[in-house]
Amino acid sequence: MVKLAYVIAGSEATGGAGIQVDLKTYQQLGVYGLGAITCIVSFDPENGWAHRFVPVEPQVIADQIEAATSCHDLDVVKLGMLGTPATIDVVADSLQQQTWRHVVLDPVLICKGQEPGAALDTDNALREKILPLATVVTPNMFEAATLAGMESISSVDELTEAARRIHALGPRYVLAKGGVELPGDDAVDVLFDGEQVTVLSEPKIGQERVSGAGCTLAAAVTAELAKGADVGDAVAVAKAMVTQGIRARVASHAPFDSVWQGD
Repeated sequence: MVKLAYVIAGSEATGGAGIQVDLKTYQQLGVYGLGAITCIVSFDPENGWAHRFVPVEPQVIADQIEAATSCHDLDVVKLGMLGTPATIDVVADSLQQQTWRHVVLDPVLICKGQEPGAALDTDNALREKILPLATVVTPNMFEAATLAGMESISSVDELTEAARRIHALGPRYVLAKGGVELPGDDAVDVLFDGEQVTVLSEPKIGQERVSGAGCTLAAAVTAELAKGADVGDAVAVAKAMVTQGIRARVASHAPFDSVWQGD
């Protein structure tokens, strides 16, 4: 019987991130994916490839979730960019209408293009209403430092400390991502389950960030959880998939490449 995985996230027009990446990742891992769009993001090539951000009306988001959860028996979901407090409110309310076996949160915090005050409101709402629902939260270096209340992260030890602090906020597992931003020759991620720390390390492939790596990682974890894997095994599969996807990256006219979700 085919396994299903849901995603609630933004649409990114170049195909290199967001719900486009999530659904491609699900398909590649043999999971039937469906999702709700929370916002529309497009880069502006005339303005240094800055983000253009358009939120979807909260009622439209609620309608999408209602349709999907009525049509299918869904119990595993990934959350990507939510973007506004109103979106966070409606997603939190919708999720609480039923029991979820796993919630994977890719905690996109400061939304580029938002005023600082609005961005702070979004961050606070995400911490309060979404983070405690998560089975796994997958912050990058910036997100990990922000959620942990740390000024910066520059070592594996500090990344581990951030994971411990974030775990105290409610999620069952924290997968803190060092990526290319952490100094050293390896791309290091840290998984913390409240007791045990697991360090996942692969040699870096270049020194530049690749669009869609974080989305692919969280979506791959979600797909594996939908198939019945435990969190540790799901994270290992996801790490390997992202490493291969960065190696086989897709070039573009933008100042960044994108992860390839294929073989």
